[in-house]
Amino acid sequence: MSDVDQPVAHPPVTDWVHDFDHTDPQWTEDPFPIWDELRAVSPVVHTKRFLGCYLPTTYEAVREIANDTEHFSSRRIIVRDVRPEITSRNAAPPITSDPPEHKPAKQLLLPPFTPDAMKKLEPRVRAICNELIDDFIAEQRVDAAARYTKHIPVRAIAHMLGIPESDSDLFINWIHMILELGIKDESKLLQAVQEMTAYFGGHIEARKSKPTDDLISYLMNARDKNGNPLEDTHVMGSLRLLLIAGIDTTWSAIGSSLWHLAKTPADRERLIAEPGLIPTAVEELLRAYSPVTMAREVVKETTVSGCPVKPGNMVLLSFPAANRDPKVFPDADKVVIDRRENRHAAFGLGIHRCVGSNLARMEMQVALEEWLKRIPDFRLDPAGTVTWSQGTVRGPRQLPFLLGKAM
Repeated sequence: MSDVDQPVAHPPVTDWVHDFDHTDPQWTEDPFPIWDELRAVSPVVHTKRFLGCYLPTTYEAVREIANDTEHFSSRRIIVRDVRPEITSRNAAPPITSDPPEHKPAKQLLLPPFTPDAMKKLEPRVRAICNELIDDFIAEQRVDAAARYTKHIPVRAIAHMLGIPESDSDLFINWIHMILELGIKDESKLLQAVQEMTAYFGGHIEARKSKPTDDLISYLMNARDKNGNPLEDTHVMGSLRLLLIAGIDTTWSAIGSSLWHLAKTPADRERLIAEPGLIPTAVEELLRAYSPVTMAREVVKETTVSGCPVKPGNMVLLSFPAANRDPKVFPDADKVVIDRRENRHAAFGLGIHRCVGSNLARMEMQVALEEWLKRIPDFRLDPAGTVTWSQGTVRGPRQLPFLLGKAM
């Protein structure tokens, strides 16, 4: 790579209100006080970084943007240092689609993710969790991110796609290149997309002569609104989306949940005593530690919560910040595992609400149930360091735990 192509190092932020940066180490480590500071100043703030970007700080401002497809486009869903031309080759329908193309593209993906489909997948996910735990349960120290949380969604989505679960390290590497390294380094993003395209291209070709009962064949057999088969670029884009959206997000959510329980013994003990509370706790953990921040591109001038926004800028659409808005959630900064009223936005708002929400909920619930059943005693290892991912999806990437009673 030439010097010209080297990724730009971002200067540290000294004024969050006028110069925020979601890749800043301070944000990565602990974004919650930053959001509180910004929300106290304005429902929408702006930075000149990333070629110009807005950040809505309240639930209402996030909701307004998510529901306004006239002024905000989904063609770019990651805030990055560059904005390459949009082509069918780098699209990932339906998440990068706007109306009217969005609805038919999304409807195609709904059937494989119904609650009934998830019930059928659940035994495999339970087995995956237990296979992983078997590998480290006898150890006193474990990195729960490296040994548990990241493998559950990778292997579950591989199972659904009909591709080898043993290829999971490949998938994890592509996600890291696209969602983290690719924010500041275009070449890493392009490399990952090319490698994914070649990988899925081989699987698509193989299924043309030998169809299978999996998500890849499902997409290949799907028809668009005119009754025609989907173009290969559409199938490829949707496969990239399913792999990326189906892994990093849930891995992060499971990791944040275990991190919270490791440092909050009262919540951990209550869930062990009342396993029936786990689904309610999952909703609260999703609210409190929402992993996903999406993006929109401003395509027409408008106002959001009274603040003017101009075309040529991106929007960092922070569902996590919306979920910490005290006007909508009492004790928004506290984790209340039996919170009953919980209209959180962890899976997004508006037409792009997450297709895989049933899958993510099931994986989180099963991952916590199986872990708490078999490892009721665990805490953060003071000799280790918890590290968090940077950028679009936030979750623990190193999660050092001490296991067992002799702690």
